[in-house]
Amino acid sequence: MPQTVEKIHALTDAVQQNIAQVIVGKKNEVDLILTALLSGGHVLLEDVPGTGKTMLARSLARSIDAGFRRIQFTPDLLPSDLTGIHFFQQKTGEFIFRAGPVFTHILLADEINRATPRTQSSLLECMEEKQVSIDGETRTLEEPFFVIATQNPVETQGTYPLPEAQLDRFFLQVPLGYPDHEEGLQILQRHLGEHALGSLQPVCQREQILSARQAVQTIYIHDVLLDYIMRLTEATRSHDAVSLGVSPRGSIALMRGARALAAIRGRLYAVPDDIRDLLVPVFAHRLILRGSVRSRTLAAQEIMKEIAAAVPAPVEEWRPVR
Repeated sequence: MPQTVEKIHALTDAVQQNIAQVIVGKKNEVDLILTALLSGGHVLLEDVPGTGKTMLARSLARSIDAGFRRIQFTPDLLPSDLTGIHFFQQKTGEFIFRAGPVFTHILLADEINRATPRTQSSLLECMEEKQVSIDGETRTLEEPFFVIATQNPVETQGTYPLPEAQLDRFFLQVPLGYPDHEEGLQILQRHLGEHALGSLQPVCQREQILSARQAVQTIYIHDVLLDYIMRLTEATRSHDAVSLGVSPRGSIALMRGARALAAIRGRLYAVPDDIRDLLVPVFAHRLILRGSVRSRTLAAQEIMKEIAAAVPAPVEEWRPVR
């Protein structure tokens, strides 16, 4: 295994094992989150209460020696509560900037859909451009800037659905789901004593994440796979049940994610399976569906599975795209 890929594989494996001290199972979900982290994207965890969304985010943050802030989103939360404000210092007679919680490396936006659209929109510039504009002054956020947001898809009272522009800025959306019987037993046994989260220690440095991000850009992806990504993207735009398909931002996310996932799996090159495994979490939440559907998330996921089955993947004997 080449040294660059070996380092990425060892790094992500160490984070996986560290998180496994707290979270039972969910290896695929953690792989997806690490894929987003190494691709420079953000993650939306969506599932019913009590499935471990916040615990997973906190476990990841504790596994990396970097800045971490948690924000509990509520209807009375203001944009300045996130980004910061200038306040007047009477002693010096000057305005001084007090940085908000977005000035960190890993930001947990807990129950993000409980804040008003005005407050939600304050994250748009942060997530896309990694900067904050306050009172006409632009301040750059230190890399890595990684947002993990959680939301409950069932409860609607007192919530504000994320607008399409906000959803499109999330690299991928990950449902956690309920544990099976054996995993449920392990969870109960772990909670008989002191919870492992309190003693969890970092296993990697911030600089290692930045180095891994650069190394991911060297992962080879064949032109045939780029063509495959575009055929999948165009299929979302022509589907009868879809009003608005995946944007170029989504196509780029799928390409970057395939390279990162290939590195996590110990390869110097991406393969069709990398793209297929990321298709639903990267594309489904970006679709705008026609008509009214009871569950937008589930309907979008089913559409993406249908598209994945309809669009043929490249075979092993690849040929150059003409």
